[in-house]
Amino acid sequence: MIAAVNKVLVIGGGFSGMTAAIQLARQGVEVDLVEIDPLWCPLGAGITLSGPTLRALDTVGILERVAGEGYLSTNFDVFSPAGELIVQLALRPPVSDKPIPCGGGILRPVLARIFADKTREVGTNVRLGITFDSIIEREDGIEVSFTDGTSGRYDLVIAADGVHSRMRKDFFPEAPSPKPIHQSVWRAVLKRPPEIVRPSHWLGRTKVGVNPISETHMYMFLMENREFSEWIDPASWPGEMARLLGEFPAPILQTLVPQLYEPGANIDYRPLANLLVPLPWHKGRIVMIGDTVHATTPHLASGAGIGIESAIVLAEELFADSDLQAALARFEARRWERCQLVVENSARLCEIEKSAGDKEEHAQIMRESTATLAEPI
Repeated sequence: MIAAVNKVLVIGGGFSGMTAAIQLARQGVEVDLVEIDPLWCPLGAGITLSGPTLRALDTVGILERVAGEGYLSTNFDVFSPAGELIVQLALRPPVSDKPIPCGGGILRPVLARIFADKTREVGTNVRLGITFDSIIEREDGIEVSFTDGTSGRYDLVIAADGVHSRMRKDFFPEAPSPKPIHQSVWRAVLKRPPEIVRPSHWLGRTKVGVNPISETHMYMFLMENREFSEWIDPASWPGEMARLLGEFPAPILQTLVPQLYEPGANIDYRPLANLLVPLPWHKGRIVMIGDTVHATTPHLASGAGIGIESAIVLAEELFADSDLQAALARFEARRWERCQLVVENSARLCEIEKSAGDKEEHAQIMRESTATLAEPI
């Protein structure tokens, strides 16, 4: 079978863009990847890695490094605000022909560095500090001029430039914009107490969670219900996060408060939004993947995971059929229901949390979602 593409441009150097570049380059496709950030340095605290995401990282060939530089675990604990254990939930491993762990965590910039190393290792031509200037599709290819004055001709352009994608705005103007959900998340990187050995949640009017990301550190997230987005002075972030933690008298949480005021906490605050672009995700020789079409809130800890999966599936389909349009249509058919489940179920979990709704419904959605995501992609 002859692949549908020989030369591909990936716009955006996030997890889904790098995965697409890696999977295509490993099979002999000439790949250019352009990333507008000249430092190629993502911000953020920790990232939770579900079992299915770890399975995807194994497919990409970086699971061993992730295990060495992050932290793998099993199960997770759920506590009351005061710290009483409510339940320890067993996480099922993903369906795989290998023994893939159930979950874990890693510092986001560390995961990005591991991905970047692999992207270059497989021969991707990485160009930083530039993006596209114009894109013109011809019958036999697509011509791209770049902001540094260079140009190139490609069989396919993969738009992986994120939730605020310029590619989506320029070439899919009918697509919806990200939708605020009136909930925000605070994140911080903290030293890990010895008793924190797995992801843990404390459920009250809002939710606090911690997840180990290395042998020495963990990250904390704290959900806050806000009916509107507003600018908050970063100088006040430690105090704001400490104030919100006051609603959770669990001793282990209160011992963490002083760390919020340390420079290494790297506190990050952001209002949440989600996005699910209806099919099709491609037009001609342009296809969108990752957060560009399915950006989700963190309630199922699967946003990065489904983006990485989508890039894997796209590469598979491009090598399964020499007909480009047929390959892109099959890619969309394989990804739609899975990505829809993550975005919509995450949004429902958010609504239940905001309204202090039915905790059994919340638990049922979590169980059903994680079971479905453990199935093969």
